[in-house]
Amino acid sequence: MVEIFITNNDIKLEAELFQSKLGTENVFVLICHPHPQYGGNMFNNVVSGVFNKLVRNNISCLRFNFRGVGRSTGSHSDGTGELGDVHACIDFLINEKKYEKIFLCGYSYGAAIGCSAVEYSDKIAGYISVSFPWDFMGSKFKELSQSSKPKLFIQGDRDTVAHYGTFQENFDFYLEPKQKKIIEGADHFYGNYEEQVANAVLEFLKPYYEK
Repeated sequence: MVEIFITNNDIKLEAELFQSKLGTENVFVLICHPHPQYGGNMFNNVVSGVFNKLVRNNISCLRFNFRGVGRSTGSHSDGTGELGDVHACIDFLINEKKYEKIFLCGYSYGAAIGCSAVEYSDKIAGYISVSFPWDFMGSKFKELSQSSKPKLFIQGDRDTVAHYGTFQENFDFYLEPKQKKIIEGADHFYGNYEEQVANAVLEFLKPYYEK
């Protein structure tokens, strides 16, 4: 695992990169963190749970801080700049690291922003959304995250931020192929449920990578 900075024009994004020896044609997972104005960063408990699970299972992955978070330069925008940050990370993985099969994985705000890049490149194979905040983020990111690529939606049944009550309606909007994983007892912050989230991510990815 190495600490790096990824350039997005005049902005530098703090990141941690793990590269598996399985090679660049295997699965790569790009992880996006929750809302920076509510304390979200790449060391968040859910992000760390997923990242560490992938590392332990020898799956290449990268987590990063959006602009203005941690050691990343720049300042928070309306989501447009942050989507550009995701694009910059994808460009880095494709152009500099030569990865061929990238899955996006985002939690909360990071799901809305990250999953909205699903059609940015044909090297993006699909995405995993953890508590997509449809009601909080509006329709823009819902539309941008529509795709016929494989998708997994993870949701806690006690979530009152990404409201569980509207989950099924929003899930029904998306094209196949899609899966859902409801984590019973979990609220939006997944305290003590990080392992269940990480296991769901790993299970979804299994058909797409080779050990």
